[in-house]
Amino acid sequence: MSALGVIAGITQPVLIVAGSPLLVGVLGKVRARLEGRVGAGIWQPYRDLRKLFGKEPVDPGGTSEVFRTAPLLLLATTVVVAVVAPFVAAESAVGAAADLFAVVALLALGAVALVLGGLDTGTGFGGLGAGRRLTILALAEPTLLVAVLALATRAGSTNLGEIVSATLDDPMRVISPGSLLAAAALVVAIVAETGRRPVDDPATGEEATMIHGATELDYAGPDLALVRLASAMRLTVLLGLLANLFVPWGIATSDAGGADAGTVLVGVAALVVKVGVLGVLVAVAEVFVARLRLVRVPELLAGSFVLALLAVSASFFLA
Repeated sequence: MSALGVIAGITQPVLIVAGSPLLVGVLGKVRARLEGRVGAGIWQPYRDLRKLFGKEPVDPGGTSEVFRTAPLLLLATTVVVAVVAPFVAAESAVGAAADLFAVVALLALGAVALVLGGLDTGTGFGGLGAGRRLTILALAEPTLLVAVLALATRAGSTNLGEIVSATLDDPMRVISPGSLLAAAALVVAIVAETGRRPVDDPATGEEATMIHGATELDYAGPDLALVRLASAMRLTVLLGLLANLFVPWGIATSDAGGADAGTVLVGVAALVVKVGVLGVLVAVAEVFVARLRLVRVPELLAGSFVLALLAVSASFFLA
């Protein structure tokens, strides 16, 4: 455990928890402007969270501890990923937990917890949304795993920090066939995992067509605030991983000055810029891309999984 890893382990979760609602606000504002609307301000997610945290907790009748602990587990797993994954620095405070399989398992655990919470209500829309979310989860999480595994093959390690360091040492690997295929697969998986178009529409109010939102319908007050905060953090975490796995420049490393405050600040600034740019691109794409029919979503995710498999094959044979 290095000093740089410890500083990153403290800085990253604070930055992601504090900045994730702002990212959601920026996405909503960009989308509104492109659609010819004024839209809510970029600080609106903070006001919504403050209002929800100030309300009294309300649980549907007949629910168990599964329903009540799901938001906490979703938030906790995302915070752990924010601590160990390489966002501000390539080194982790807990190196073993920065493994690809551990990070994907943590993300899947949080999503499964929310699915179980939706099922625990016993309502029609909760069960419907949970089933749809589980279908997407079963296809998106393996795609995330296999796509990054293509990068791990070239780096010789499944540790995310070492994968980022390997890309810094050999920048040309970013434009290799395996990396390009992995990037395409990863983009589709992230869009599905975070409930963005064309897989889902975070702005929809139609309960019958919701996927991610249907599992949150029965939550209210502080529980709903935790779910929304965790969802915003997952979006930030996944966009940050996408940025640093393929465009890691600016991230702090021991070779660039160790635990020097300036190096860490550069890493923070680089993360903010990269995630901000990716967020704006997501918002722009949502305006011009129509939402797929639900029956077509598995086909899209199956195609992304094939791209991930091709990326692994290309990494082996075209190294």
